[in-house]
Amino acid sequence: MNFFEAVSNNNILLVSLLAWFIAQSLKVIHTYLVDKRFNVSRFVGSGGMPSSHSAFVMALTTSIGLTEGWDSPLFALSFGFAMVVMYDAAGVRNAVGKQAVIINKMIADLHNKNKKQLKQKNEKRLKELVGHTPFEVLVGGILGIIIAILIV
Repeated sequence: MNFFEAVSNNNILLVSLLAWFIAQSLKVIHTYLVDKRFNVSRFVGSGGMPSSHSAFVMALTTSIGLTEGWDSPLFALSFGFAMVVMYDAAGVRNAVGKQAVIINKMIADLHNKNKKQLKQKNEKRLKELVGHTPFEVLVGGILGIIIAILIV
């Protein structure tokens, strides 16, 4: 069996990718319902509702638990990995997004107050939607668990 055939037969990986795909698709739908605008770039963007990182790692972890056993070292490894990813999404990456909002506002205020003194630069704004709220992480995690239970 070649590499591509083996990967395409890896049910745990496929379930995890499906959870990611569904979560990313839900971000587009959520943006449309909440902001009343269709933004297809939300499909590939980070941050937002639900967390696709959380959906992926929890689908992975649940699939491994269901197939390899809840007491297996592989489940323990995957669970630890999932906790780090989810903590990072709701903690560090969320804080980075909040800092970006403040920095972007500070730069805009400086440009508005000192238009004559500051040269206009073509600097891009910092990306503000980087991480997730704890609720977005929780919803993504639950989504991943449900998808794994339904498919595995």
